[in-house]
Amino acid sequence: MAKTVQGKPARAGDEIVITGHSVGDSAKTAVILEVLGEPGHERFLVRWEDGHESIFFPGDDALVRRPRRRRASTTAS
Repeated sequence: MAKTVQGKPARAGDEIVITGHSVGDSAKTAVILEVLGEPGHERFLVRWEDGHESIFFPGDDALVRRPRRRRASTTAS
């Protein structure tokens, strides 16, 4: 089961990061497009860094994180 964002369930727009399993392996990143399944048994429709989409069943090595929000510009015109 994927680790959630501060105990909150994953949602569309969140990122999944999978750490490398061997020395020299880089992390893999995907964006959640849709949450499928029941709570506790989720799977995700994701888009990977290289653009392909798949249904992903998270393991213990998957970390879910929320993307950072950009602050609105407050400059006057």
